[in-house]
Amino acid sequence: MVSASVMERGPFDPLENDRITKLGRILRKSRIDELPQIINVLRGDMSLIGPRPDALSHASVYLLEIPGYRDRHSVRPGISGYAQVMVGYVDGLDGINRKVAADHYYLRNASIRFDSWIAWRTIAVILMRKGA
Repeated sequence: MVSASVMERGPFDPLENDRITKLGRILRKSRIDELPQIINVLRGDMSLIGPRPDALSHASVYLLEIPGYRDRHSVRPGISGYAQVMVGYVDGLDGINRKVAADHYYLRNASIRFDSWIAWRTIAVILMRKGA
């Protein structure tokens, strides 16, 4: 068995699809793996819709490397967001820049109507298994 320290992924490393089990692939594709985060929403630490939080070790690098990354932290992070339904899972500097650009678009256009549209798109992604 491989320890978690061996499987660490750096902030700009490619996604590690080769280490995901068949069950894990199904859970990720259907986004069911995100359901435990409902507890964070109930505690008030997250919202349902907003910029998706990154691992702290990655975020500390992105703050230094990605222009405008800090702006994403002006709202509560969400389980789903515009970047998740439009950009999806990303890796590398270009992918992170696309995700941050989508988060900026969300911040400029945030509204209950936009959040409702994102929630609807999230449901569509789950039902159609369009996850990465």
